[in-house]
Amino acid sequence: MKSKILITGGAGFLGSELTKLLLDQSYEITVYDNLLYDKTSLLGCCKYPKFSFIEGDVRNISELQSAMEKIDIIIPLAALVGAPLCDKNYEEAKQVNWIANKYIAENKSKNQIIIYPCTNSGYGINSSEVCTEETPINPISWYGKTKVLAEQIYQQTENCITMRLATVFGVSARMRTDLLINNLVWRATKDKVLVMYQSEFMRNYIHIQDICRAFLFIIQNWDMCKNETFNVGNDSLNMSKMQLAEKIKEHLPKTEIIHDCRFF
Repeated sequence: MKSKILITGGAGFLGSELTKLLLDQSYEITVYDNLLYDKTSLLGCCKYPKFSFIEGDVRNISELQSAMEKIDIIIPLAALVGAPLCDKNYEEAKQVNWIANKYIAENKSKNQIIIYPCTNSGYGINSSEVCTEETPINPISWYGKTKVLAEQIYQQTENCITMRLATVFGVSARMRTDLLINNLVWRATKDKVLVMYQSEFMRNYIHIQDICRAFLFIIQNWDMCKNETFNVGNDSLNMSKMQLAEKIKEHLPKTEIIHDCRFF
């Protein structure tokens, strides 16, 4: 059984929840993270004897190489996430989202497994109603482009799986309220008003715990899944922003939904 797992960016929104799930399944987890956003998200993991932590940056090649030694599975989560952040930090996004992953792919051992989370932002603006794994990739943001460049490297590497994740939501030890659903719920709870911009914009969504379970499924069913690319989303959550707002209002009925007329 391959049991030693390295998670880069493991203190982040997804990583902190994935780390706990895998520890609960008795895997030996090493998190490699620079603690840029939250220094407390992994405190709950410290009780596990199979948990270890390395404070480091994936751009530090010597430290990264050392962390990769004697590891069975690498899950490279370290990334600058979202178009605005990547546009603001263009070169850093290139180094973290693309070049660091290129190094991992080129320097992993033959038997090491990699499970890489890409983004469905890589599909860009597509005329097809449903994007399958065969839908042409056409990222329009620097964020999407850096993630796709890394994915393409991993797709050419043996013993790698790439996952194209839908827009994530849910509660995490490293909480984010800037993600669309989380932000709408937060505003509906705090302000009781949702002002909707571009309300017909469609996305697919997935809960953070479903993504964590997808990682676990792949680990436990590696021979069936290896060397493939998978879309990871929820078919019942293909929704417009307005549909999301209306769904939130069902649970928080005092919420007022306002259309911004500038977009009509």
